[in-house]
Amino acid sequence: MKKSLIGFGVAGAAAVALLAGCGGNDMAGMQHGSTTTTAPASGQQADHNEQDVKFGQDMIAHHQQALDMAAMVPGKSTNPKVTDLGKRIAAAQDPEIKKMTEWLTKWGTAPASTSMPGMDHGSGHGSMPGMMTAEEMAKLNGATGAEFDRMWLDMMIKHHQGAVEMSKTEQEKGSNPDAKKLAQDIITAQQAEITEMQGLLK
Repeated sequence: MKKSLIGFGVAGAAAVALLAGCGGNDMAGMQHGSTTTTAPASGQQADHNEQDVKFGQDMIAHHQQALDMAAMVPGKSTNPKVTDLGKRIAAAQDPEIKKMTEWLTKWGTAPASTSMPGMDHGSGHGSMPGMMTAEEMAKLNGATGAEFDRMWLDMMIKHHQGAVEMSKTEQEKGSNPDAKKLAQDIITAQQAEITEMQGLLK
């Protein structure tokens, strides 16, 4: 009787040990599984790079200044063609700002707070081609009639040329397909507007 009880005790202990071993393996499997579930999260970062973020942040600020310039046109221009162009620029760039803001939010960042319209963007993060200084914006705001039209067209040509330059950099160094497509759209649209404005200046 004692022998059978001892035998049962040994068998029971072996079973407990076996179950514990299985439980340990299950836990290891669960931990391994949880590790693999986080892998796609890091993989999602591969859909963009630092250039894509910089393009979004800088172009939002660039577009915002263009909207400020377009907003001046109705009360100051005497040229219907300039007025029409100002409306078209605003209509095209406002949706692009919203689109880029959505991308930056998705990527875990946000538009740079230092890149405000009308700032002197001669240094720091806001250093961008084609941006007007605060003094230039104030001078433009103080002009009217033909003087305003001439000044506005000249400034907007430079502004567009800067946007084209920034977009070409995005195409060369960016990795996000949507951002690179937008860069191409900006190049195509703003090159055409540059040609149009050069014609108006003549």
